[in-house]
Amino acid sequence: MPRISEATVAEHRARQLRNLLDGARALVAEEGIEALTLAALARRVGLSRPGLYEYFRSKDDLVAAILEEELPRWASLVEAALAGAEGLDGKVAAYIRCQLEVMTDGRHAAAVALVEHALAEPAVGRIRAAHAQLLRPLAAALEAGGVADAELRAELIQALVDAAAGLAQRGPSGAGTVVEATVAQAIRGLG
Repeated sequence: MPRISEATVAEHRARQLRNLLDGARALVAEEGIEALTLAALARRVGLSRPGLYEYFRSKDDLVAAILEEELPRWASLVEAALAGAEGLDGKVAAYIRCQLEVMTDGRHAAAVALVEHALAEPAVGRIRAAHAQLLRPLAAALEAGGVADAELRAELIQALVDAAAGLAQRGPSGAGTVVEATVAQAIRGLG
């Protein structure tokens, strides 16, 4: 029987889960999404594969767990950014700036990489629900500002953000230029 390192079994399992999620994030950040396997994670944290299966049945379950944990924190950053912004243009700009800061600063590198991971159902549904938290404040601001089809427009702005994040990470023009161009495109279009 494995030894527990906490006062109770529940505390031990919570700590072990934290170690597994932290180890998985570190593995993705250091070596990329391809390196994230259950066997690699088990080796990294010193747990047997059968022991790991007590927490995650598959890589998809692991990816979904990481994203489900990270997205609410990310959403709170977005909500705070919008709450501090004035007017519709200010809220859209704050959303874009916040999202691009998070997506390009490395703090959430594993989550950003994992979002692009091809997941099977039901993990996809779990992630869609969690990811909707990111769009909710923007859609609400657009609706309050009288924008028609607010949810669709929020998704289109997020698509701009996703494209801009890729450009900022690989482009020579720098993140600042990409951020400002994305804000201008979202707010004023080509005009």
